[in-house]
Amino acid sequence: MRREGFELEVGPPSVIYLENEETGKLEEPWESVEVRVPEEYVGGVVDLFNQRKGELLDMGIEEGEGMSIIKYLVPTRGMLGLRSNMLSATRGTALIDSVFDSYKPCIKGDIQGREKGSLLAFSDGTVTSFGQEGAQDRGKLMINAGEDVYKGMIVGIHQRPGDLEVNVCKTKALTNMRSATKGITTGIVTPIELSLDGCVEYIAADELLEVTPSKFRMAKNPAMAGKNKKGKK
Repeated sequence: MRREGFELEVGPPSVIYLENEETGKLEEPWESVEVRVPEEYVGGVVDLFNQRKGELLDMGIEEGEGMSIIKYLVPTRGMLGLRSNMLSATRGTALIDSVFDSYKPCIKGDIQGREKGSLLAFSDGTVTSFGQEGAQDRGKLMINAGEDVYKGMIVGIHQRPGDLEVNVCKTKALTNMRSATKGITTGIVTPIELSLDGCVEYIAADELLEVTPSKFRMAKNPAMAGKNKKGKK
């Protein structure tokens, strides 16, 4: 398919629910998770698991290496997007192993997912260095100058909850007036690069991943745009 130039659209992952034949109640999958992490990051790991409705099974210190071992039972829903958050919270030191455990009755309510929103392209165009400098104050960008973007395309991670449109295609206004700060440049922060797994893990329920022969692009799902607007009214 790559040779033929096909593109694929991938939605966010979701779990498979089953109905218990004996009780008639809906059940969801749970996973047994074991994390090895330095002792100073134990608190952050426990907080992440608690936010995802996890159940603590065991906690101790591994002999010899001095690493803390934390064992939890976590709903598969809670595992979606957890790995990247945990690696960020532990500065990449956590070793995570998980395996399917069993089906259990569904937990009531939603499980906290991604905390931050997305930065969206304000319009179609080509990314400029000037536009990058203005947008990078709003969060972490995923695009480089010279790349083509379209309206609604995800170009970065917002530093706060909720989505924000940014004009990454903005050009610097030309003027014959000399500015006192003309020679001062802010500098462009190196954009983050997400792998295929990272993109799938990142997208929310109203977002899509576009897989092309040469790159990955994420965007808002056009089919859900109308539903979101109705929900806000």
